[in-house]
Amino acid sequence: MKLRSARLMQRRWTHPGVLRRGATTVNAEAWSARCEKSGDPQRTEIGTRPSAAANRAHCTLIRERAAPPLWRHRTVVAYLCRELKRRGHHVTLFASGGDSTIDVPLKPGCPNSLRTSDLDRFGTAYHLPMLSELCESAEDFDIVHPHIDYWSFPFQRMIRVPTVSTMHNRMDQPELNSVYRYYKNLPVVSISNAQRCRLPDLQWIRTIYHGTPEERWKFNPRRGRHLAFLERFSPEKRPDLAIEVARRAGIPLKMAATVDRVDQQYFETVVKPLLSTPDVDYVGEISEREKAQFLGQALALLFPIDWAEPFGLVRIEVLACGTPVIARPCGSVPEVLKAGITGFIAPDVDGLVKGVCKAGDFPRRIVREEFESRFSAAIMAAHYEELYYDLIEDVHKPTHPLTTGVGGTDPVASDEGLIADSESAVDDDFAPVVPVVVNSDPFS
Repeated sequence: MKLRSARLMQRRWTHPGVLRRGATTVNAEAWSARCEKSGDPQRTEIGTRPSAAANRAHCTLIRERAAPPLWRHRTVVAYLCRELKRRGHHVTLFASGGDSTIDVPLKPGCPNSLRTSDLDRFGTAYHLPMLSELCESAEDFDIVHPHIDYWSFPFQRMIRVPTVSTMHNRMDQPELNSVYRYYKNLPVVSISNAQRCRLPDLQWIRTIYHGTPEERWKFNPRRGRHLAFLERFSPEKRPDLAIEVARRAGIPLKMAATVDRVDQQYFETVVKPLLSTPDVDYVGEISEREKAQFLGQALALLFPIDWAEPFGLVRIEVLACGTPVIARPCGSVPEVLKAGITGFIAPDVDGLVKGVCKAGDFPRRIVREEFESRFSAAIMAAHYEELYYDLIEDVHKPTHPLTTGVGGTDPVASDEGLIADSESAVDDDFAPVVPVVVNSDPFS
């Protein structure tokens, strides 16, 4: 098993005609362009390196369903899996079972999502068997891509194929610094540059922004007459501040939000009394289809957060509808939004009110175009695809830990003789490139 990847890599570089059973050509033009750019004549000649269909296993958090309507990064994992499949890759998803509707092979970690089964308080325990299964089957894949924050780190050290984790959560909790630094040699991806600030010494290898399908969000060229708030009702999201800004601006506010168990007391004591404010309409939790209409018909989205949010998926969803964002400069806000183009950024209520008054001046077509050029699901998947190939190439360098045996792995035998055996060297059942995605934070 440990020789498979070396043999496959040799085959990819020198024998592009040797394909595994059921293979399809994947993104040949993009790979050819990349080869040309690299200046490697052998790569340019082959051009169609991903001709062996990439085999990918993704593991997602089982607290939520691995399909919309979801908020936060579980939706992103679903979008990534679908886009990778569309690009010709074989994707396997480790996630919750019966209520996940994503159209890729699924390895259920439990029958249904923990939240809908009222088992989310046992999140850690339920994730362990799924992670164990992932670890035991890791050599069926070429890439293991966890999305569950530090929960996967110990397992990644036991896996002999390349791994990379996307960090979806806040990295500004000093109580966890020692945990992250203990595993600081594991490669990680940030979802914004701002996310890295508190732990710059981790092995950050790429920043890849979230993406969402262009076709999911209908562009609305007409500006609305109300403001929108679409978040959790929690202290760090500052729904109270959104209500105050709308009240002072004299513009109606529609609020769509969930209330997590941990925030129930905050909702009852702080938010609920404010919902009786004139021109504040709380519509509850909305579906994915309703969300597009909710955002597209708004004058602007209020995003008055009070914490270092690493990304904020709702911001790109609203940009896809052509609606600008009025936000505070916390976390990745100044990085994701372009002040004066896709929104207005101010630190206090007075500044946010001023931004609301200017919301009608933003050309909504330009807002949509900014989304298409930076935050589509296709762009996100292309960046991850490039990263996967880079990691697979790196692992076969003589100095890489998986090749040298450093870090607890056995040395990989020399490639010499593997391809010389002609047809006997071809493993028809080998699963080419496979990333595994594990979703983030069981308790978020």
